[in-house]
Amino acid sequence: MQTMKALRLLDWKSDPQIVEVDRPTPGPGQALVRIGGAGACHSDLHLMHEFEGGVLPWGPPFTLGHENAGWVEELGPDTEASGVSVGSAVAVYGPWGCGQCAMCRAGVETYCEHPELAPVPGGGGGLGADGGMAEFMLVPAVRQLVPLPEGLDPAHAAPLTDAALTPYHAVKRSWAKLPPDAWAVVIGVGGLGHMAVQILKATTSARIIAVDTREEARSMALDMGADAAVVPGDSAAEEIKTMTGGLGADVVLDFVGVDATLALSAAVVRVLGDLTVVGIGGGSYPLSFFSIPYEASVQTTYWGSRPELAEVLLLAARGLITPKVSTFGLDEAPRVYEDLAAGKIDGRAVIVP
Repeated sequence: MQTMKALRLLDWKSDPQIVEVDRPTPGPGQALVRIGGAGACHSDLHLMHEFEGGVLPWGPPFTLGHENAGWVEELGPDTEASGVSVGSAVAVYGPWGCGQCAMCRAGVETYCEHPELAPVPGGGGGLGADGGMAEFMLVPAVRQLVPLPEGLDPAHAAPLTDAALTPYHAVKRSWAKLPPDAWAVVIGVGGLGHMAVQILKATTSARIIAVDTREEARSMALDMGADAAVVPGDSAAEEIKTMTGGLGADVVLDFVGVDATLALSAAVVRVLGDLTVVGIGGGSYPLSFFSIPYEASVQTTYWGSRPELAEVLLLAARGLITPKVSTFGLDEAPRVYEDLAAGKIDGRAVIVP
């Protein structure tokens, strides 16, 4: 049996370790992908340090990395009609559902209606099942592979599978509220937020306000198309209200999700606006008749659909969105997560095994 290196989370509330594991072999309907890039996501830090047994329907040990792209190394039996061939450059759609329910058939496996039938109930590669921070990754169904458009390399495609797909889904569901006279607020210009600014710029004509504590993040947002950048604090809501003519923002996207950002979101969303919470910071905000403007919609989103991933990859291939990527070797991955936790990573860190 051949072996390979992998960055694995061996237990809850622990740091991941690089260990030797067996190289997987694809079975019927499966594919083995040689990894060309695996994104390091802030949500991995929650997995490492905040969760414990019983919180999720799956758990350690597993290989990290839920943002993945590479090349098809080997195909198992019963994959002849998949349209995927050995050597093809592909992105891996991260959430893995049952493949049979209405949601999965529509490509929205994030909201699988029978997760107990999925390879990992409620999870996916790098989320209970072995992910892409290894030389090779086993993908349990070839439908999870999305071909890369010409000119898009795996190292830059990998973060698009979450860091771009997640904000794309959140923005797309609010397109009707983003005409040319609209305002959109992006709170948190990190791995997902810096893509949200670009997606808003590429797919709408709305004016964009970015909010972040870090000067470099605000500067990056302006370079990527934001019309204004605001420092969070006591005057932030008033500043945003002034910019929007006293009306507030038509769409607010909170990529942080702590008490303070939720309160800011509620303070600046407009009547009939959308307030979408994407960040899993664990915050809360009291919902009552007078706590948010009339008919403002509050929702959470989780990831995006497989068809939306194909759309995101096309946007990137056309140069309309570009993730800010820093690449690192697999041996550097533990340090990358330390830097991510310390706020030292701008954009997205991508591990290239």
